[in-house]
Amino acid sequence: MSFAIFFIWLVTVPFCVHSQQINPPQGFTLSCGDAEDRMLGVQKFVPDTEFVSVGNATAVKTPDVLSVLTTLRFFPDQLARKYCYTFPVIIGEKYLVKTIYYYGEFDGGVTPPVFDQIIDGTRWSIVNTTEDYAKGLSSYYEIFVAATGQNLGVCLARNENTASHPFISAIEVQPLDPSVYNATDFSKYALSTVERSKFGEKTGDMIGFPDDKFDRLWLPFGDNNYIVNSHYNVSSEDFWNMPPVKAFTSSITALPHKSLQIMWPPVLLPSSTYYIALYFQDDRSPGPDSWRVFDVVVNGEAFYKGLNVTTKGVTVYGSEQPLSGQTNITLIPEGDVGPIISAGEILQVLPLGGITLPADVAAMEDLARAFINTPSDWRGDPCLPPENSWGGVSCSTDIPARVLHINLTCIELSGTLSPSVANLTALKNLWLGGNRISGPIPDMSSLTMLETLHLEDNQFQGVIPQWLGQLENLREVFLQNNTLEGQIPDDIMKKNGLFIQVTPMNTFIPITQ
Repeated sequence: MSFAIFFIWLVTVPFCVHSQQINPPQGFTLSCGDAEDRMLGVQKFVPDTEFVSVGNATAVKTPDVLSVLTTLRFFPDQLARKYCYTFPVIIGEKYLVKTIYYYGEFDGGVTPPVFDQIIDGTRWSIVNTTEDYAKGLSSYYEIFVAATGQNLGVCLARNENTASHPFISAIEVQPLDPSVYNATDFSKYALSTVERSKFGEKTGDMIGFPDDKFDRLWLPFGDNNYIVNSHYNVSSEDFWNMPPVKAFTSSITALPHKSLQIMWPPVLLPSSTYYIALYFQDDRSPGPDSWRVFDVVVNGEAFYKGLNVTTKGVTVYGSEQPLSGQTNITLIPEGDVGPIISAGEILQVLPLGGITLPADVAAMEDLARAFINTPSDWRGDPCLPPENSWGGVSCSTDIPARVLHINLTCIELSGTLSPSVANLTALKNLWLGGNRISGPIPDMSSLTMLETLHLEDNQFQGVIPQWLGQLENLREVFLQNNTLEGQIPDDIMKKNGLFIQVTPMNTFIPITQ
């Protein structure tokens, strides 16, 4: 497995069908490239066509795989800057996004392509499933992020190592309760899963939905420490992060007076900042002399002193823990009873790559809906990451980013020019020449920074707007070869420094003195 930036985890989930009626998660579960619904245990995965407008659907060539892995969507357009799924979300709410990959030699090769993942405007991770696929396994990634707009973009993009086509097998987007990971400032950071473990089991089933209501996946983890089973139930709602009850059915412990040491996660971590949450529950009958108190030490540094663990369970966490290399967690008893630990999570704190001004995002989305045959990468964040902005769109490096230039010359666009273009108040250049755009020229008098306007060789109708003469920075207007009519406003004719071309093909009435 590759751990250069973020971590790939294996999906080998034995899904059990429960006889009782279980309400599914309230988010989205997509089987990419599929034409019909698929059941994975008690979860329904639906086709992805309502959430993506590009890419090709295909079946994998590998037999005997889980139903949601039998198809995928791949993206052959090498000119597109990114390929995005968009999900309607609630601004400010937190979501779990899970992406699942199974290569299946869909492109006729034997090595999976390597490519990037992007969440809204943030480059999330590199997808490299080569090692997993060589072992006959699929791969998944998880990230926790807050929605900054009305749509959440989950995108793939080529990088310098992409030899074939980016692809994806399945996607989940699940809303989270407000308490989950609430120590993190999601206006500045996302959390990318490194490892999530149920201690005390060396082998066994992975825990997911319905035991975890958000379908987070908890892997079994066991070492040479003693294993004990719990005899008492806990309630997920008693913990901020709402871990599943099944995460507490077994634990690892140490003999009386002895410290407990675990090397977890079992991989080397790149130097970064991490969110750590550790979960504990006492397996013994409560009583006046049954205190189980110990210190928690991470890599030799005190993490929590005097932790008192009961049968109700307890969590300790660190929201910004610097880690690098192998992580050593040591539990040191303060009394006769040895320490115990039931489960744990480590997530990398990922700084967000910035945002685009929401008004600009909304305006660009309106433009995309009004146009027909926009570039295939016109989904997701229009400006970010900068190297993956929408085709023909250039933006500022400000925080938030602003749309500065739109050049969609001669790409066979049709449809209309949305009036929302007037909300792109930082726009300097709008070039739409050589297309088949129709309708009137909308009011853009608010675009005080506009310098050039190219609408030539289209099918615009109506009159030349008078507000063109009021834009102080405007120096070039091309309107020829449309079906405009009426008079050229006097303000435009008298504007100094403005070069305007309106003929041939438009019909104008000369202004009489």
